[in-house]
Amino acid sequence: MQKLLRFILLSLLLLVSAAALAQRLTGVVTDAKTRQPLPFANVRTADGKGVQTDDEGRFSVPFVTGRVRVSMIGYETKSVTVKQAGSIKVELAPLENVFGEAVVKAKKTKYSRKNNPAVELMKKVIAAKKGNDLHSHDYFSIDKYSKTTFAFNEVTEKIFQEGKFKRFPFLKDHVETCNETGKLILPVSVDESITRQIFRREPRTEKNIVIGERTKGINELINTGEILNTMLKDCFTDVDIYKDEVRLLQYRFISPISTQSGIAFYRYFIVDTLDVDSTRCIQVDFTPNNPQDFGFSGSLYVIADSTYRLLRADLGIPHRSDVNFVERMRIIQDFAPLPTGEQVLIKDDMIVQLKVANFLSKFHVRRTTEYRDFSFEEIPDKTFRFKGDTRLDPNAKMRTEAFWKEHRADTLSFGEKRMGAFLQKLQGVKGFKPILFVAKAFIENFVETSVDPKKPSKVDIGPVNTMITHNAVDGLRLRASAQTTANLNPHLFLRSYIAYGFKDNKWKGLGEVTYSFNKKAYLPREYPVNNLTFTYNRDVMAPTDRFMPTDKDNVFVSFKWTKVEHMMYYENFKLLWDYEIENGWRFKLQAATEEDKPTLQMIYQPLDGTPASPDAVRHYDHLRTADFKFDISFQPGVTWINTKQRRIAANHDAPLYSLSHTAGLYSFGRATYAYNLTEAGIYKRFWVKSWGKIDAYLKGGVQWNKVPYPMLIMPPANLSYIKEDNMFELISNMEFLNDRYASLMVSWDLNGKIFNRIPLLKKLKWREYIACNVLWGTLTDKNNPFLERNATDGRLLHFPGHFNADGSYTYTSRVMDYRKPYVEVIAGIHNIFKLFHIEYVRRLTYTDTPGVDKWGIRGMFRITF
Repeated sequence: MQKLLRFILLSLLLLVSAAALAQRLTGVVTDAKTRQPLPFANVRTADGKGVQTDDEGRFSVPFVTGRVRVSMIGYETKSVTVKQAGSIKVELAPLENVFGEAVVKAKKTKYSRKNNPAVELMKKVIAAKKGNDLHSHDYFSIDKYSKTTFAFNEVTEKIFQEGKFKRFPFLKDHVETCNETGKLILPVSVDESITRQIFRREPRTEKNIVIGERTKGINELINTGEILNTMLKDCFTDVDIYKDEVRLLQYRFISPISTQSGIAFYRYFIVDTLDVDSTRCIQVDFTPNNPQDFGFSGSLYVIADSTYRLLRADLGIPHRSDVNFVERMRIIQDFAPLPTGEQVLIKDDMIVQLKVANFLSKFHVRRTTEYRDFSFEEIPDKTFRFKGDTRLDPNAKMRTEAFWKEHRADTLSFGEKRMGAFLQKLQGVKGFKPILFVAKAFIENFVETSVDPKKPSKVDIGPVNTMITHNAVDGLRLRASAQTTANLNPHLFLRSYIAYGFKDNKWKGLGEVTYSFNKKAYLPREYPVNNLTFTYNRDVMAPTDRFMPTDKDNVFVSFKWTKVEHMMYYENFKLLWDYEIENGWRFKLQAATEEDKPTLQMIYQPLDGTPASPDAVRHYDHLRTADFKFDISFQPGVTWINTKQRRIAANHDAPLYSLSHTAGLYSFGRATYAYNLTEAGIYKRFWVKSWGKIDAYLKGGVQWNKVPYPMLIMPPANLSYIKEDNMFELISNMEFLNDRYASLMVSWDLNGKIFNRIPLLKKLKWREYIACNVLWGTLTDKNNPFLERNATDGRLLHFPGHFNADGSYTYTSRVMDYRKPYVEVIAGIHNIFKLFHIEYVRRLTYTDTPGVDKWGIRGMFRITF
């Protein structure tokens, strides 16, 4: 019976596939002289729709009776009349002479911008785009519908018979044909939204109101499933070619009609004059000067009149582009005139075919966007009165199906409509839940305590990567951690861990209670936060561990490039109020008390005129502090991704401005003293057109009072082989102690700009990375233990060092010369196998101390497009 059922299902699938193919026109485009296939040739049918040929010159389009037009840069355009579905072969003749007479030298005709009619036309197109800016009006509002579909691509019958989908035969029922690519796809996620964009000129304000929003698909199975939607939205953003630069795939692409760089970056060719939707247009094809640079290629259809406006743009990425994972991308944009005269974008259709690795399935991403209901009526001031740039309508996530049908331009596809049934069948497969359980633990670094979707996890175990690790004090360290979720209580959250070191035979732990004033979907750190958190923590760490952006006992960062001789046991209590406004402002107010006890070679010995000694009469066994800290930061435009471990920025394009001040008391022995610490920082990313991006982080601080060395300012030193951003790579633990400092960290990712021009390297698609980290610091006389006048000042402690075999003491911390900054330079290569970042770090100053590491190798996993 099962074999009969399989036969029936297979037969039905073949019949459906045959019926789909019967209504399609397929073919191959070749060079008329060489007979070689021509990839990325433009094929357009009589109804104006079209595709580009694949790597083998093949294409497949829905059949339409009439003329099929085939064009490509450097070839004569050819039209073929078709009267029935089937297969055709089209040969294109190379253009011997593109612009009048040309002198042929060697084998190529040199492209020239001088006296080039295509360039002159594009200059007029670029000049005309100023008249299409809606911001010249006092007010405007636009309704924007967007749909993003994520699917498996090139799904074949073989996959269900032999491949990874063999256990899921029901998935055949959800396979459909993408009309634009002609390939079979399996939709697994669909995200829809309707947003009203509003603008006023005085005072200049531009905001978004999300009227409707919903998500269906596999991300519903993952409690932090918004990661997929957030990343898709951040990578496949709106493409506005009226702007000089287009942010796409988290990079900056130069627009083909960029005022600043378009003419210099692209090569333009007038291909044909033709009718597009009954409007006479000039087709201009374009491609980057260097196909491996991050730029578009495709066609612009310019209205053949004195307005020089765009009617359609057909954009793609060159076949030899250095963009990772993107096999093909096509963006078709349609423009139309408004009654007020502007030519505006009304439809944007983006199709991206992704290939992550040969052993993984290919993916298909389609984002369809339509703009309608353009209005220039006055908008009441109260409409703009909300925090941040975007507001979610209270009913946005509860819209009915009738609402979506009303606002949706096109109906959902067959697979998109059946997303609910798809998930239900998937969860019903025997063995799927354990697979999902393991996959979620790997992806999220946490293990859920429930595998039943109807009974979501109330407690998660993790992070997994902290369960087994080691350090100089603990030796082998085992840790068990857990945190509650919003499924237990959407406002109250608990987090804790216990750890045991087998070398010091001591227990450590943490207990934390968070109350969120905002109702949360899963975890308290979800944007925006308004939380009150009480924390108790007792553990051991190196002083520089405070700067680690990840857990200090993460197993991957436990391997150090230098010996860690100074650590401390600490016990602290903290009460933190963390308040975030949706326009990018964040405020933190913290009250804390902490007791630190030195261990290993770390000592708290006051200056009393005697040298440092482990047998000194006066030794403090602890240092206690109590302080208040106020922290304010501003990061406009940032987009966050919520994970179970922490919240991370989806990209680093948003600038960051921060200011903090800590005021408190410290005591050892019987004395109590005050201290004040102020710090400020600025982070900014600069895009250098086709030369990649530069990240700059400037920071400075002042410790205003006389304090012992644990309360001085130490630079953020990364002691691990794993690269960490915004940390010094070759400064050791507490090597420099300052009470005044300024640091500048500048990195430049050239995005393959140089390597792409070196014949042997450009095939590897490696990308260059250079950086420089600089630290200026000084220690005022009142805090300098090496000055004779401070030799008996009991408020100061001997600086860190280590005891030698003969009992002498060698200082390992030093005082910086304010005229001599610490400098380290970095030269790296990333995009190695599309996964790895490796860099060489060289220390240029303060190299005279014995035992100083002058160079090092660091690495990390870094995946980018």
